[in-house]
Amino acid sequence: MTIALGFALAIVIGLLAYRAGALDGSGAIAATAVGTAVFATQGWVGATVLLAFFIPASALSHLSRRAAVDGEQNARRNAAQVLANGGIAAVCAVGAAAIGPPFAAGFAGAFAAAAADTCATEIGMRFGGAPVSLVNFRRVAAGRSGGVTIAGTLASVAGAAIVAAIASAFHLAPFRAVAVGGVAGAVADSLLGATLQSVRWCPVCRCECEASRHFCGSATSLRRGVGWIQNDAVNVAATLCGAIVTMLALRSP
Repeated sequence: MTIALGFALAIVIGLLAYRAGALDGSGAIAATAVGTAVFATQGWVGATVLLAFFIPASALSHLSRRAAVDGEQNARRNAAQVLANGGIAAVCAVGAAAIGPPFAAGFAGAFAAAAADTCATEIGMRFGGAPVSLVNFRRVAAGRSGGVTIAGTLASVAGAAIVAAIASAFHLAPFRAVAVGGVAGAVADSLLGATLQSVRWCPVCRCECEASRHFCGSATSLRRGVGWIQNDAVNVAATLCGAIVTMLALRSP
């Protein structure tokens, strides 16, 4: 009955997000899978933590309606993006049910990292001005992975704090551990974005981008970074970092 109820609620939320323009069809299906895993293992508490990430993230993405760095509209999240942000949390939710409480904290930390990264990106793009690389502090193009701004950094802390506050209020995990994990995940995202994430070159528009095919339709070539490490892979690593750091923070005095 718990799984059936979780599945039904996840479908409703996925459909609402699809109708609101936050998810495309594949994203709605992936969100249903993640939501079912979370609700079936963590109940209403887990669902509340999930929504503490999903609602602000969807609202920010929807309101901005910004063009991506490559010139494409990216308001709708697809399945890969949903799983990149919520897959580690779903695995931790199942782990919490099978193994124990540390994975429940990891679940909250993964979503705190996803929230921190999303808030940093959306707020930084809109209000942060010219970003700088987290590695060498040189200016980079707005929206480019690895770039940070003061506004984005503050938004990152706020996003992690929102999820941490919900997790703490429902006694899922301590506020400090989840908040630290969330911020750590966002920092890891920026570091990977500035170092290992692939940056490609469009020979037609003569500009850098992050997609294998530029919005102009031209195929792009790898300019630096590791070819298979793209934004979704970085998001998986960031949420994994958030989960691990949160679980480790439980052991600290």
